[in-house]
Amino acid sequence: MKKLLSVALFSLLTLAAGMVRADEYQDTVRMFKQADDSADFFNTSYGYAVFPTVGKGGILVGGAYGEGRVYVHGKYVGDTTVTQVSVGFQLGGQAFSEIVFFQDERAFREFASGNFEFGAGAGVVVITASAEAQATTAGSSATLAGGKNNANTRGKHYNKGMATFIIPKGGLMYEASVSGQKFTYKPRN
Repeated sequence: MKKLLSVALFSLLTLAAGMVRADEYQDTVRMFKQADDSADFFNTSYGYAVFPTVGKGGILVGGAYGEGRVYVHGKYVGDTTVTQVSVGFQLGGQAFSEIVFFQDERAFREFASGNFEFGAGAGVVVITASAEAQATTAGSSATLAGGKNNANTRGKHYNKGMATFIIPKGGLMYEASVSGQKFTYKPRN
């Protein structure tokens, strides 16, 4: 059983690390623009980092990985990755799309300075939609439901000049763990 779960975790992370089609970025941005409260951030933020797919999985020790692009005032300016390591009770795997908005130029510079890290206490707003295909997560995550349209958010605010939203794509993961996300940034040539 443990070997099977390890293979599933490896497969999920490999899927997320794979090449992302260029139009997946625009599709993901469109999803977040259609979600009620996150749509407002496109008009008021300095820029954003978007990750079409972040794969997450674990058995006691977990990890997550995703590749993304960074945009300032709608212009593609660089590439980014997100990694996460978590320790605590966890079992399963899931995939989600993520976007991180930069409130102002200072927040963008902090993110772009090299390795930026959100601590375990940083808040993430989970965008949920109609209850077409329901799965639940526990711990620091939230209940989620399938579907990408008619989405709504719970709460909205910046933390250290950044606001993070995720849209679950699928999977099932139980967790009560401590984790944070680490981002890297590479300017576009």
